Amino acid sequence: MMGRRLGWIFRNYVLKNLPFKVVSLAIAVMLWWAVGRDQPIEILMTVPLEFQNAPPNLEISSDNPLQTHVTLRGPQRLLQGLNSSEVHAVLDLQGAVPGERTFDLPVRDIRAPRNVSVVEVVPSQFHISFDRGATRSVRVQPRVTGTLLSGYGITEVSADPANIMIAGPERRVDEVQAAMTDPVDATGVVGTATFTTHAYVPDPLVRVRTPGPIRVTVTAEKTSGQAGRP
Repeated sequence: MMGRRLGWIFRNYVLKNLPFKVVSLAIAVMLWWAVGRDQPIEILMTVPLEFQNAPPNLEISSDNPLQTHVTLRGPQRLLQGLNSSEVHAVLDLQGAVPGERTFDLPVRDIRAPRNVSVVEVVPSQFHISFDRGATRSVRVQPRVTGTLLSGYGITEVSADPANIMIAGPERRVDEVQAAMTDPVDATGVVGTATFTTHAYVPDPLVRVRTPGPIRVTVTAEKTSGQAGRP
């Protein structure tokens, strides 16, 4: 009696409309998973500063990293795929003049994607030095390495072009004595050899205005009976 009743219950309540029940269960599981993934989370992201209203012919001469750490809050699925290029920390330089000035970076000046909120910005204040922009021609100083054949020595090194233009904050530009080339290896050179390389300025705030290849010509001649070095 009990067995027949259990069988009747199983057929009428468990097996009845079974495909629809399976589909409903699958939908419920998917909704539970989706809701779980959409729970809000917080992440910390490093964002470079962007500038607006920068006065003409004015250069930033501060060595401090111009970036901030932004705490973001939003759906997990959105934040996990978020790239730093989608978040913008905008600093308004309106009214900047040569010298030092402090700027605030409030939460409202952080631009984030829709449905993402900005919780905190650290640092939220930047002390920046400004200088007039300047350009100047400096000589190119070749760097030659390697070991020459016995009895040979370097008699001449030249660069083409011999001078290049650099640009940056006026004070930093004035301090540059020369632009250095990447090392060229003159090992085994006999006579004249020409190498193609590039020049750079060690100061990160000073840039080569028109980057391009530098041709370094090395001349090695017989000088003595001992191995030579550049």
